[in-house]
Amino acid sequence: MSFSSDAWTRNAALYEKTRDMPFNRELASGQLAEDAFKHYMIQDAHYLVAFGRALAIAAAKADDADGVVQFAEAAKGAVVAERSLHAGFMQQFGIDTATFEATPLTPASHHYTSFLIATAWSAPYPVVLAALLPCFWIYAEIGRDIHARAVRPNPYAAWIDTYAGDDFHALVRAVIASVDRAAEAASPQTLTAMHQAYTHAAQLEWMFWDSAHRQSGWPV
Repeated sequence: MSFSSDAWTRNAALYEKTRDMPFNRELASGQLAEDAFKHYMIQDAHYLVAFGRALAIAAAKADDADGVVQFAEAAKGAVVAERSLHAGFMQQFGIDTATFEATPLTPASHHYTSFLIATAWSAPYPVVLAALLPCFWIYAEIGRDIHARAVRPNPYAAWIDTYAGDDFHALVRAVIASVDRAAEAASPQTLTAMHQAYTHAAQLEWMFWDSAHRQSGWPV
């Protein structure tokens, strides 16, 4: 069994919990509170910059030239996506630059971005890829699931269509292939660390959406 198939099977219950969480159900129905979506968009824009940094570190650690190119381009894509959020979704929902810049990372966002950056710097290349994979893969699967059940017209249709699109899914398949290739040569200890990193990142995906739904901030 490939690493990706094994990781997905091990975390299937967590994925189902994520798929069926209130944020995603309400997004599909179009009933998600606009303030919750704004909260999510601001945090996602912050997150994408950190995700891009982690991808850039992965590119520097890559064990072949193809990996350098793949993850350097993915890093660029994350930053471009963040700018697109400013130009598109944020303008649509009335979030100006000053509001975005004045809004700090929430505890969930801070935990997730810190985990990715710390893992990217400190862990072996295969473990870094395993930590980055859930953001690609879970978003792709959730995007398609929401797209299939979404009520139309839907105020969040642009977001839904972005993550359900063929271009994004082709990118995800390429990342999965790279993770599996890295896992093939990994030691048992590294494979264990890869599974731990994947699961932790998948848990943080759930926490990110849950935090947005509750519009949570720092308690003190």
